[in-house]
Amino acid sequence: MEANVGSTDKTVRILVGAGAGIASLAVLAGAVSLPSVASLLLGVVAVLLLGTAFTSKCALYSALGISTR
Repeated sequence: MEANVGSTDKTVRILVGAGAGIASLAVLAGAVSLPSVASLLLGVVAVLLLGTAFTSKCALYSALGISTR
């Protein structure tokens, strides 16, 4: 799979992924009153977004034939 995530897309993914990770930790710490499943979902979203940002490869983009690079 070739790189298909551009620089603006990468920046947005890092910011949103970091925010989701912080929110996930806030739910775990009890600082935010959400169901515990929200922490898991936010954590998965954070890992996916940060992973695709740092590798510059998105499987969904490849499947849809999209490239922001």
